[in-house]
Amino acid sequence: MIGECTAYDFKLMLEERKPKSWLKSVSAFANGLGGSLFFGIDDKGIVRGLDDVQHVCETISSKIRDYMDPLPEVEMIPHAEDGGDVLQLKVNAGSYTPYYYVGDGQRVAFVRIGDESLPATAEQMVRLVLKGTNKTFDSLHTDYRAEEYSFTILANTFKARTRQEWDKKYLLSFGLVTHKGNLTNAGALFADDCPLWQSRLYCTRWDGKEKGDAINDAEFPGNVLMLLREAMNFVRSNTKRGWEKLPNGRKNKPEYAERAVLEAMVNHFIHRDYTVMGGEVHLDIYDDRLVVTSPGGMYNGLLIQNLDIVDVSSERRNPILANVMAQLDYMEKRGSGLTRICNETKSLEGYRDELKPVFKSTPTQFQTTIFASSDMTNVGDMSETKLTERQLKMLNLIKESPTISGRQMSEILSVSQRTIERDLSTLQKIGVLRHEGKDNDGVWVTSNGICS
Repeated sequence: MIGECTAYDFKLMLEERKPKSWLKSVSAFANGLGGSLFFGIDDKGIVRGLDDVQHVCETISSKIRDYMDPLPEVEMIPHAEDGGDVLQLKVNAGSYTPYYYVGDGQRVAFVRIGDESLPATAEQMVRLVLKGTNKTFDSLHTDYRAEEYSFTILANTFKARTRQEWDKKYLLSFGLVTHKGNLTNAGALFADDCPLWQSRLYCTRWDGKEKGDAINDAEFPGNVLMLLREAMNFVRSNTKRGWEKLPNGRKNKPEYAERAVLEAMVNHFIHRDYTVMGGEVHLDIYDDRLVVTSPGGMYNGLLIQNLDIVDVSSERRNPILANVMAQLDYMEKRGSGLTRICNETKSLEGYRDELKPVFKSTPTQFQTTIFASSDMTNVGDMSETKLTERQLKMLNLIKESPTISGRQMSEILSVSQRTIERDLSTLQKIGVLRHEGKDNDGVWVTSNGICS
């Protein structure tokens, strides 16, 4: 032990008249992964010793009984060191969170952030209450009546990916609807008009290798399956796919393994912390990499960069959401998605060890970085961009009517006018389309000439 950290605190002595000074760490350890306080060691890690270990033990027991609710599970372990006697107060991770310090007219739950014990925020309190009641966010019942919501996107996706007919009874068996006919939070996430406003996706294609000027950006709210679809559309529209000429044709050579990107997006939508009301999933594309960031660190509180991903078990913050995505064949029922991201990326031509995906987490967020293939040199048509199905339909509409408006296209394709305007902007930025004339009296022109 060379210093204070997330797992332990040093206390030179037991402050009997200021129990909050050390009981806040007891609260934080019990509310988190557990930890230890060492009495008789100064802040520099030097053993100073205690005069009466037995008295300290008795006082600690008394103060915990008087000032902690509920009572955490602790163990007191004396150590005889060269510098004197040291007492280790080991606090186990609790099952009945939140654990409060109750005193001085206060009732406060603490959490461990780095080497500090800080009062839990409102969002952290929600997570502690859910943990203590053995519930998850996606299982909570809402006041939304199922009869007022449709699940067309879910039904169509289920049929397309499983080749089975959708049955409304799945809403109940999957845990999306309660027996009383209300939506769970998971059900709200899969509803066509998702009422959970924190279910959002921000996408940005940056000009260069760092954040600066944006070439393209988009914001999507709502249904989690729609967010997944829009994320993949954005990636296809904003990444390159070169090709190599072969004797009998040509071979496509994409920048990214699509399955790896899909797995990353699925992971972030499933495992993100939906209790963070101001949080959303971010997809950032640079010249050399793709980065996905979502609110909420590892569910078990560990840091992914300190672990071997081969040994990382799939602990699910939102088990109902994960189960439905598994039923839709978006993820396997067993195993870690992180390993699959690495394997899919490794199968891409041009892969080198330095292009291995990087995973990083903090207590408040998780980030996945996938690097672009290095095998994109000496290939043809480097600027070729794959258009989405909707963008292709828009070009067909423009071909039929070069003067068609964005509002008319939005009505025909049953999407918002903002979505149409965003796609039109993308098509113009990549050189597929341009508009000539006044806004209300002009024509659309493709790279091959006027659409007529």
